[in-house]
Amino acid sequence: MVVVGLRAEEAAHREEMRGRFDIVTARAFGSPAVTAECAAGFLRVGGRLVVSEPPAAAPERWPAGPLEELGLGEPARRAMAGRSFAVLVCKEPTPARFPRRTGIPAKRPLF
Repeated sequence: MVVVGLRAEEAAHREEMRGRFDIVTARAFGSPAVTAECAAGFLRVGGRLVVSEPPAAAPERWPAGPLEELGLGEPARRAMAGRSFAVLVCKEPTPARFPRRTGIPAKRPLF
């Protein structure tokens, strides 16, 4: 195991981490917009972002247009052992401009 002491916005632009992972998980990381933007750059095409969700999460939490801009498909909802998850598949490589520089995803979310 390797621990990387960087913010996700920085680490997702490192060559050794960009588009390299099959699965990225997030629990209580941030809003859906921040989570999707910060995670997308780590995923390889076909990889999955798995995000814990509130039990009665509204579908509009994950709008299709901005997700597509990040290279992500619409989420599939999953439940397991009383927990809810959104699973988003990386459909195409995340554009190089994402994630934006440190702090910007939270200050100016895509959705």
